Amino acid sequence: MYLCNPKSNGNNANGSIAQLVQSICLTSRGSAVRSRVLPQKASQLRGFFHFMPYLVYILHSASLDKFYVGHTGDNLEERLRRHLSNHKGFTASAKDWTVAHTEEYATKEAACNRELTIKAWKSKKMIKELVEK
Repeated sequence: MYLCNPKSNGNNANGSIAQLVQSICLTSRGSAVRSRVLPQKASQLRGFFHFMPYLVYILHSASLDKFYVGHTGDNLEERLRRHLSNHKGFTASAKDWTVAHTEEYATKEAACNRELTIKAWKSKKMIKELVEK
C-alpha cells in the first residue's frame, strides 16, 4: 500500500516543478520508496513539503551562571532533553539548563555561521544583551 501514487508520471501543468523535486513515499512497512510524484495543481503544493527550520539556541544555567550556544535541526525540546540527560560534555555539569534565546534559519549553514559568530564574541555581556532583547 502506498501513501502516494507511484504510477503517476508527473506529466501535468507543474511539469517543471516535477523535474526539480523528488518526493519520498512510504510503503505500509515504513520503507522509503523514491517516486517523482507531485500534487496535480500548484495550489496543492502548500503543505506538501515540510521543511524543518534550523535553530540557533542559547541555554542558560542559573546554578553555574553560564550560557551554552548551539544549533540544531531537531526539535528543540528533544535537543534540550539530551542536554539534560546523563552524558559527558559542557552541559553535563548542571541539570538546570533552560532555553534563553532562539533564532530561526532556513539552512544549516546559516545557523552554524550564526552560532560561530556568537561563540566568537567570547563575551558573556554581549550574550546577555542578545538574550534580553
